[in-house]
Amino acid sequence: MEAKTLAEIFFASIAHDLARHVIFKRPTGWQIVSSRQYYEYVTHLARAFRQWGLQKGDRIAILSENRPEWMIADFACVCSGIIDVPIYATLTADQTAYLVGHSGARVAFVSTREQLKKVQSIKHKTSLEKIVVMDDVAEVDVIPMWPLLEDSSAEDDAPFNEQAHKIQPDDIATLIYTSGTTGTSKGVMLSHGNLTSNAVTASSYAEWIEGELYLSFLPLAHVTARHLDYVCFYNGITIAYCPDFNKLPEMLHEVKPTVIVAVPRVYEKVRQEVERHATFGFKKKVLNWAVHLGEQHKDEIMQGKKPTGMAWKLADRLVYKKVRNALGGNGRVYYSGGAPLGHDMAEWFCCMGIPICEGYGLTETSPVISVNRPGGFKIGSVGKPYPNLQVKIAEDGEILVQGPTVFKGYWNMPEETKAAFTDGWFKTGDIGQIDDEGFLSITDRKKDLIKTSGGKFIAPQPIENALKTNVLIAQAAVIGDKRKYASVIIAPHFELLTDWAHVNGVTFNSREELVHHSKVRELYRGIVEDLNKKLAQFETIKKIIVVPDEFTVATGEITPTLKLKRRVIEAKYKQQIDELYQEPHPLETAPV
Repeated sequence: MEAKTLAEIFFASIAHDLARHVIFKRPTGWQIVSSRQYYEYVTHLARAFRQWGLQKGDRIAILSENRPEWMIADFACVCSGIIDVPIYATLTADQTAYLVGHSGARVAFVSTREQLKKVQSIKHKTSLEKIVVMDDVAEVDVIPMWPLLEDSSAEDDAPFNEQAHKIQPDDIATLIYTSGTTGTSKGVMLSHGNLTSNAVTASSYAEWIEGELYLSFLPLAHVTARHLDYVCFYNGITIAYCPDFNKLPEMLHEVKPTVIVAVPRVYEKVRQEVERHATFGFKKKVLNWAVHLGEQHKDEIMQGKKPTGMAWKLADRLVYKKVRNALGGNGRVYYSGGAPLGHDMAEWFCCMGIPICEGYGLTETSPVISVNRPGGFKIGSVGKPYPNLQVKIAEDGEILVQGPTVFKGYWNMPEETKAAFTDGWFKTGDIGQIDDEGFLSITDRKKDLIKTSGGKFIAPQPIENALKTNVLIAQAAVIGDKRKYASVIIAPHFELLTDWAHVNGVTFNSREELVHHSKVRELYRGIVEDLNKKLAQFETIKKIIVVPDEFTVATGEITPTLKLKRRVIEAKYKQQIDELYQEPHPLETAPV
């Protein structure tokens, strides 16, 4: 029977009766939880909720990195009619206070002592009654989570089952606060029906094989990661949890997942490492040959077929296999979402024998609107919209959506909710087009479009993606709104730039000295000039700022899903930008 609620997804997942329902790593090694154990953990936690007097519709915050306790808490909530509120572990105390306070959460689950201190520091500003800690932390007025899960005295599971089966598709399951790239964060109300409809459609839209393995490393506070967990649970796929993004390469090699889902930055880093080790001489010639060979087989690769022949086998042994190994070596299917992958990046991986199925969606659409798949794949697009959705393009190019996965509104924000719709259609805020074959392509964010003082509109994301294909560029932010022309702020890939500097006789004692060096300025000027040859005249980059910084979540330039916070970047470098536009010379680098 097709699931209608997240509670039904939970019961369907337990019915697979896997010996490895989830796996996770502790200092002592990998731990395995069976389907039966998982069911007991969830029911025991739900029993605690009843003892605490929590009622249907109450809110519980979850502040944690990816780990099995996250989804155990989630299932205990959604099967009890409780609304959970995911919070990114990277948020500050003040940001956390806003989300906890605005949602009216009564209980908070936190992962570590560090997260505990964060919540304790803002508890007086909220309605929190209890704090539950996933790690073994002994403090007064703090509840350790694992004793709740392993409570051998827990009563029969009949009350849990009864409550879970009462959940209705229209009941709110979660409040997911937008990451706030622009303006105040809004609590997106997603119902059981919203999330379940999307998970069920995804299950029928691609091949999911029981017993395969998926590595969950995208933050579960983000709707995409959570959606993927639901899909995997529903289809009997074992989930391994990676709590630290820095440990991703290590865990990819240890668990060797068959299902790979990542944000574009992960794929960009893989490509950069491959090209880094093939910068000169024979290795570069071999890589170029392998790319050229892959281009000849793109059509069959996009159809999910594996090319044959001696040349392919040789290229596979020398190049393609190394790319797959960087992603664990056992991938059967690869997906990308969260931000635009970029046409060139998709082409390159396809030439490596890896068709990356790029998808598109938003928190407000639970999340997937469209996705590429074998047999329905077009590079440069985000696939065809799901069949249970209606998608159209407004006169100004904005993508509009209707369907069962569209959210119920923003929590306690009626005006913002009203503004999000036009004649019953949800306004995505993205600019796109649908071709004659039904494939959807995303041009840019409507709010990100740069309008020059001459009235020309520039879409920054394609330009930024093109720049990031160069291994020496980690991030690029195009600027120029209300200015005469576009410029760009470049954050170098410092490890590779350092290697380049040593080879080219550039001496320096700091990153500041490095980006100020005339040879480095000339290097990045050349990269931008090469790109300018492919752009329309009004799009060309006239000036460059090379910064001695990396854009990170911690320093605020990118969101937890690695999207640029353009306003933050422009505010951080405002002085340098103002000085840049006072200079009359075109295409002049101005290191900070």
